[in-house]
Formats: sequence, C-alpha cells, structure tokens
Amino acid sequence: MRYAIISDVHANLEALEVVLRDVKKRKIDEILFLGDAVGYGPNPNECVELLKKNCRTLLAGNHDWATIGLTDIQYFNEYAKAAILWTQEVLTPESRKFIEILPVTKDLKKEDMLIVHSTPKEPEAWHYLLTLWDAEVNFHYFKHRLCMIGHSHLPFVIERVPSGEMITYKYEARLGKNERYIINAGSVGQPRDRDPRACYAIFGDDTLEFVRLEYAIEKTQKKMRDAGLPLMLIERLSTGT
Repeated sequence: MRYAIISDVHANLEALEVVLRDVKKRKIDEILFLGDAVGYGPNPNECVELLKKNCRTLLAGNHDWATIGLTDIQYFNEYAKAAILWTQEVLTPESRKFIEILPVTKDLKKEDMLIVHSTPKEPEAWHYLLTLWDAEVNFHYFKHRLCMIGHSHLPFVIERVPSGEMITYKYEARLGKNERYIINAGSVGQPRDRDPRACYAIFGDDTLEFVRLEYAIEKTQKKMRDAGLPLMLIERLSTGT
C-alpha cells in the first residue's frame, strides 16, 4: 500500500487540485488528511467537498474547529481571526455538518500508525511539535511505529532509534523496522518552510518522501483580494513563510 499524507489545505483550491492530480498520476492507494481544510484561503466549501470525495480518512484541525465554534478564536492572531470570521460567513451548512463529525486523531491499527493534527500528547490543545524535546515528550504518548502530524506547516521526519537517539530528515527517509517516527506532512495550501510550493508526503514500502508542486499562487491571491481577506495572508503565499 502507498499512502498520500496531506494536511493544512486551508481553503486553497488551486494547491489542492494540483496535489490531487499528482496523487492520481502516481496511482497512490489511499489519501489520509490530517486536518485544517479551511481557514486563511478563499475556497473553503470547494476544498471540503474535494477532500470528502478523495480521502479515506479525515481529521479536523484547529481552524476547522474554530470555524464551527469548537475552538475559541481569541488565541488566534488578528489575521487568522479575520479569516475565520470570513469563513464562518461563507461556509455552507453541508460543509459545517461534515466538519462537525471529524475527529482530531485516529488510530490506524493495520498500518501501526496514529494520525493527529497537532500532537499525540494533547491533540485538542493544538500545541506545536517543533523541537527534538517536543518530539521526545510526545513519543511517550503513542505506542505506534508511526505518528503522522500537521499543524506547523513544516515538513520533517524525526526518527527515534531503540537507544533513544533521534535523527531528523528533511526530504526523504528510509524507515526502519525497529525505529519509531514522528512525521510532519507539511502544508498543501500554506507552506511555511520558505518554499511556497504545495507540499505533501508519500509513504509506502518503508520509505517516506516529500513532494513539492508548483500551483497558480496568483490565482489564489486574486480570489483572496476579491474576498477582502488580510493582505498579510495573501502575500505570505508567495514566500512560503
């Protein structure tokens, strides 16, 4: 089995369509979505519909929950808050109902994998896993060989060997049988690793690779301007920050 792991679409339809076309071309068996279908971008309903049609398993992220009132937006920065308020106005009842049923974490026993939007330790607190210390703490909160996460928009692989040593990989990794892994799939719709291309991960045959794809950023930005979304959110798509 080969899996596409996608996360943090953030209502960016152009980026999502490019990723789904690439997944189809590669004949991937299943798509797993790690949350944040909406927020920031201009096409929340279209993205929810595409994800619903194409993904085997879907999670909710903090922006998804904020849009339907399950997460307080007071801790969001002013730009993210403005985008959430706009999304709440345009989200259809059908999209809202679908987001409401999504979990924030799921145990995939067959794959020996936990998937979660933020962290295995406190998935509904929306903490970020950014450092090796964060990883060390969170390795104690799941027993699986693999944990797939999103949320930070930063793609990486952290390998924990049986001795406890941890090794990081940025582009691809061969996954050992006796090691354990935390893998961040990056972001389809709003990368923040200074590479503006859409990002997703492919897992299969004990290998993990990140795929980067060009998409029509200017088209997404025009839609955002037309919708009156914050300029900062529009400009950052060009720089991947």
